[in-house]
Amino acid sequence: MKTTITVNGEKRALDVDPRTTLLDALRETLHLTGTKKGCDHGQCGACTVLVNGTRINSCLSLAVMHDGDAVTTIEGVGTVEKLAPIQQAFLTEDAFQCGYCTPGQICSALGMLAEVAENWPSQETADLTGPIRLTDDELRERMSGNICRCSAYPQIVAAIRSIAGQPA
Repeated sequence: MKTTITVNGEKRALDVDPRTTLLDALRETLHLTGTKKGCDHGQCGACTVLVNGTRINSCLSLAVMHDGDAVTTIEGVGTVEKLAPIQQAFLTEDAFQCGYCTPGQICSALGMLAEVAENWPSQETADLTGPIRLTDDELRERMSGNICRCSAYPQIVAAIRSIAGQPA
């Protein structure tokens, strides 16, 4: 099937089998290998990308479902020459060990911060009447779909906290 997806700001025409996941289209067809295949069941978050600004597990979504959508992968977040603030925070806070989950963690953090900015509640949100206070528990709950097998969780929380613009 033919589909057109804007990936990292560039319109890309794809001709893919209708059973091709967005993850496989990104990795195998477009050769954007920053997005990782972890569990292939939507349980680890290594494949997290942003679709129209919303974070999704790309292993659970078919590429043809995203005709006309804007997809941001880790390759579209920043460059080696000009890291995005979240990428710099991950480096500064040493928020990665092996680095395998880091692209998904970063994309998820960006999506999560957008959710907080729009005042979307989570399971952990205590006060639904005011702005969301991004406590460490709130942050952990919102990032719970992204697993780090090396257990760099304290550093990941610190990295996100450093750019969240809210006190702990």
